[in-house]
Amino acid sequence: MSENHTGTAAPTLLERDAGLLWHPYANLDAGALYCVNSAAGSQLELAGPGGSHRVIDGMSSWWSAVHGYNHPTLNAAAHAQIEDYSHVMFGGLTHAPAVELAERLRAAAPPGLEHVFLADSGSVSIEVALKTAVQYQGARRRAGRHRFLALRGGYHGDTLGAMGVCDPVDGMHSAFPGLVAGHLFASRPPRARFEPDAGNAEGGLWAYDTEALEAWEGQVRRQVAETTDTLAGIVVEPVLQGAGGMYVYPPQVLRILRAIADEEDLVFILDEIATGFGRTGKYFAGEWAGVVPDLMCVGKALTGGYVTLAALLVGQKVARVIAASDTDTILHGPTFMGNPLACRIAAASMDLLAIPDAGGAPAWKTAVTALQTGLHTGLQPAMELACVSDVRVLGGIGVIALDRPVDVTALTHAAVRAGAWVRPFRNLVYLMPPYVAEPEELSRLCSAVTGAIAEVHA
Repeated sequence: MSENHTGTAAPTLLERDAGLLWHPYANLDAGALYCVNSAAGSQLELAGPGGSHRVIDGMSSWWSAVHGYNHPTLNAAAHAQIEDYSHVMFGGLTHAPAVELAERLRAAAPPGLEHVFLADSGSVSIEVALKTAVQYQGARRRAGRHRFLALRGGYHGDTLGAMGVCDPVDGMHSAFPGLVAGHLFASRPPRARFEPDAGNAEGGLWAYDTEALEAWEGQVRRQVAETTDTLAGIVVEPVLQGAGGMYVYPPQVLRILRAIADEEDLVFILDEIATGFGRTGKYFAGEWAGVVPDLMCVGKALTGGYVTLAALLVGQKVARVIAASDTDTILHGPTFMGNPLACRIAAASMDLLAIPDAGGAPAWKTAVTALQTGLHTGLQPAMELACVSDVRVLGGIGVIALDRPVDVTALTHAAVRAGAWVRPFRNLVYLMPPYVAEPEELSRLCSAVTGAIAEVHA
């Protein structure tokens, strides 16, 4: 505690927080572990147990701050928009930041995703996607089609509709019986591993059990055949299931699901909220399979972590049917839809990703390739720990799987003392560093995390 003007000890920020602010997925009285004093580049300055700590952020603030913190280009975009106007309603009005962002999204998206619906957050974009798929089926005079096929292990957000298509057993919606809709869940596809290889045109090779994949496809096709009349669409996180366990599966799965959607006239939805904007090694993870969804949700890295914003990209098939229907509109309209401040920052963030390097490659590709190389090298020593069951890397994502649940608090403190900020869950310690992390920072980050695991769990 510090001393106030009365001479008594004033409570610290952490003490004032405890019991006042309810943090995500945390006990009310637990409060926070550290407070942030400053942030710049890939580093945070934290205050808490042991005093001040300068740490490398291994989380990109839950996968969003891809350009790091306090970036001059994004700062300038924010200041410039605030000087004009920070918000105006989007009903009946438009503005340059929204139009310019939508143009960038359409240009970056797979061909055919021609239309953009702006939303408040990733979860809200999923809500809008689900509603849009149901509207599509309703416009096709199939009122009974209101359920979705999703994958076990999936995670799509914490709002009610999104929660309904999350894993029904290991996900959080099992705590809300009767409140969320009942959908159809396919088992997880077989696990895949991506092996980086600079000499390969794709930057590496995918390895998986082809027989297991064939068996999985047969099972899914049987499930769909039994329930087609009730299904509106299919919703999945492409290639990587994030909060459901950082689980990597074969790109071929997306081709299978795209084919099923076409055969049964289901709306195929890709949740690219965590995987979009280069994180997996492709600008959008669906590109690993070469598939184009009917609807695609993006968020998180969209604004470089500066302010909340998401978008739903809509394909022509769905757009034409809804536009010609009795309602002729997507029935959703958030108050802060198309927020000019968020849109201008997002457009600037997308421009940063596109800047070419000396060889002409876009900045995001160069950065993520370097992250993949650094993570692959830096995390290998973790395999020598007896408590580690697996180490896997895909693009700018590194995962260390333990053979036991992580002691989250103890490991977080150990990592901070070693110079890294991480947020483990279940049996996983994972890294999604900012794209701007320097090689030396990445090496320190990997060493700190490996050392923290050894200290707490070895």
